[in-house]
Amino acid sequence: MERFRSFETILKAHGRAPALRRGEEVLTYHELLSAVHERAARLQASSITCMGILNDSSLESVIEIFACVQAKIQVVMLEENMRDEVLKQLIHYADIDGLYGPSVRCHALSSVLSEGVKGPSDRILFFTSGTTSASKAVVLTQESLCASAFNGSLELPLKQNDTLLSFLPLSHVYGFVCGLLWPLYDGACVCLMQGRRHIADDCGYYHPSALTAVPSIMAFLLKHDLLNPELKTVLIGSGSCPDEVLAAVKEKGIHVSYGYGLTEVSSGAAISTGGNPRAMTVCHDFKICFDSDHEILLYSPPCMMQGYYKHPEDTEEVLQDGWLHTGDLGFLDEEGKLHLIGRKKDILVLEDGTKIFLPEYEAELEEALGEKDFALVLIDEHPMLYIHTTLQEDEIKQKISALMRTKPISHRISAILSAEQEIPLGASGKKIRWQIQKEAEQCWKEKK
Repeated sequence: MERFRSFETILKAHGRAPALRRGEEVLTYHELLSAVHERAARLQASSITCMGILNDSSLESVIEIFACVQAKIQVVMLEENMRDEVLKQLIHYADIDGLYGPSVRCHALSSVLSEGVKGPSDRILFFTSGTTSASKAVVLTQESLCASAFNGSLELPLKQNDTLLSFLPLSHVYGFVCGLLWPLYDGACVCLMQGRRHIADDCGYYHPSALTAVPSIMAFLLKHDLLNPELKTVLIGSGSCPDEVLAAVKEKGIHVSYGYGLTEVSSGAAISTGGNPRAMTVCHDFKICFDSDHEILLYSPPCMMQGYYKHPEDTEEVLQDGWLHTGDLGFLDEEGKLHLIGRKKDILVLEDGTKIFLPEYEAELEEALGEKDFALVLIDEHPMLYIHTTLQEDEIKQKISALMRTKPISHRISAILSAEQEIPLGASGKKIRWQIQKEAEQCWKEKK
């Protein structure tokens, strides 16, 4: 199978087949490539060196991304729904000197634009999806992203007559690769979601044969019976997926694949291709091994990040001798398939793909509660507070109510669990997360 190393070569390979569609707007591969060249020429004539792109899943935003790369402008992927104060911090940190997106929004953010970067750049920056203080910009390139799309195409190929609908934001690497680049690599047509208002009717409107989603979106589509009869393939990733969701998709006669990946390796590292969505094939360009506590270590020169932007110490901590220490725990079965068993890092991965950085969240809880003997856990895909205290549950809820109002709904504490003993700590004073999780799950089982 041919390897494409740039976005341009992908677009050149498929001629006049339909490439992108949003609503009634359709662009062929040839038309998309022409639009990219035209926009890149204008960008090369400008003084912009680092473009922050507020992704809105429009045809124009895709053209802008590809054109900036063509013009050797550093690209920074920004989430359109972020608050202005957060975006301003990211704009300053990433050296952005130009913005693409809604004009009113760009104008409001323009006061913090920087002086940009020196010289031409092939860097494409994606932010990890932790909370603000934990988020870092991962430095990728079009070559590493194309390599990731190549791996996806090998393991789960699409055909030129396939239509893929993605419910994923392009600002996240999973959305960019698995919702855009992978289908384009195979010459399929990508249907871009028309916004959150249309989640309920996009399947019926586009009639896709393939679909990419996070677990929470897939659960919503199943609950309301919104999957179209033409659908043959579903890819789910970017969060823990309940067994009942995977089973419900299979019951409809749809092939369901579950993917594992990280921003640091340009998206997917393993994907299920057989009958068991939990048993994942390690992708072609990857080597995998495990340290003494079952942490997954990944090696993939074609897909590996260049590092964390402006954070060399953090890069050296996780990337050692070319091996990425993922913080995820897993094992290979007798057939060489990868299975996930949990996380080592102080991060909770929610079913919508977002993450909670535990030290930050727990520091806020400590301030609100005036207590230290607690931990945040994830049970049944929901954050819960496991606490050893003399406070009553109503008192706890009252103390944290103001804090909860500042959190996204999926990040709010759904239940309070009472620990009979003190929260277990290691010799260094750090919480023993796996033991806490086990105790909390037993407590939740008894409470139910």
